[in-house]
Amino acid sequence: MSGGHDLLIVGGGPAGLITALHAARAGLDTVVAEPRRAPVDKACGEGLMPSAVRSLAALGLEVPGHPITGIRYIQGARQVQAAFRHGPGIGARRTDLHSILHRAVLAAGVSVLPLRVTDVRQDTTGVTIPGTGLRARWLVAADGLHSLVRRSLGLEARTRGAPRYGLRRHYAVPPWSPYVEVHWGTHTEAYVTPLGPRLVGIAMLTTQRTPFTTHLENFPELADRLCPQAAVTAVRGAGPLRQRVRTRAHGRVLLVGDAAGYIDALTGEGISLALTGAEALVTNVRRGTPSQYETDWRNATRRHRLLTELLVRARQQPMLAPHIMPTAARLPRLFTAAVNALA
Repeated sequence: MSGGHDLLIVGGGPAGLITALHAARAGLDTVVAEPRRAPVDKACGEGLMPSAVRSLAALGLEVPGHPITGIRYIQGARQVQAAFRHGPGIGARRTDLHSILHRAVLAAGVSVLPLRVTDVRQDTTGVTIPGTGLRARWLVAADGLHSLVRRSLGLEARTRGAPRYGLRRHYAVPPWSPYVEVHWGTHTEAYVTPLGPRLVGIAMLTTQRTPFTTHLENFPELADRLCPQAAVTAVRGAGPLRQRVRTRAHGRVLLVGDAAGYIDALTGEGISLALTGAEALVTNVRRGTPSQYETDWRNATRRHRLLTELLVRARQQPMLAPHIMPTAARLPRLFTAAVNALA
């Protein structure tokens, strides 16, 4: 059996929608399956690095938000900061980004079907979704951190180390800095992202499964700026964050975004990686070289994966973790180079 679409994308979050945009512009007949109504919110640091801003602009998309001019690490009296060298990033609500991508996909003529996909059947010429009549030459699994498609195909690998989790909440207070601030605690990092004239996002990354307010109390200087009455959204959580994947290409199924594997949110590169992966995936499908996608994905994400892996491993070593922030403060040029290597 052949025919159907060129590309069926399972998951209508940013990774899936970005892939759909690239596919539509490459002339591929594309459809997206996503059961949730847009926009979809999730626990997210909501900072777009400069590379992501540039990639979105190349797609003709401008995301509203608050300019971000760099990254600042804070631990007690110590601080070190690095300005972005190649233009600003953007602090943008996840829902705003999703809305813009969703409208762009519809404008490009791509249908978004309200379907939940948990199982796929593939043969030598394509992939079929049982019970739906949907068929495509290629299926893209873009269904997130805990991808059901990935799990159904047995592509998950064992993870090591203590699991890390993310929590996020918004506060109606004016941003006090154009930088993303990363406050370092014993077991937790608190990320402060400016999102608007009177809005900041606070994200916690931690191995400790305790309430958001408990984490915030461990950062008294930050808590003093954020009275409980200023909280304007409920706490959202995500995790475990680390997801190891055996391969991004399995027959006629290709994985992209968080479904393609995830180390940690520590460096804030989720959307940038989704943009990079989507472009590489569509380029290889268009060229007829899908088997090359795994290699291209690894090459494009190597720098990010190495740096993130190094930081997370150091973070989880009792002998090394206390020295991350002091080392960055002692070596500001190295810190600036590391930040801009990912920006």
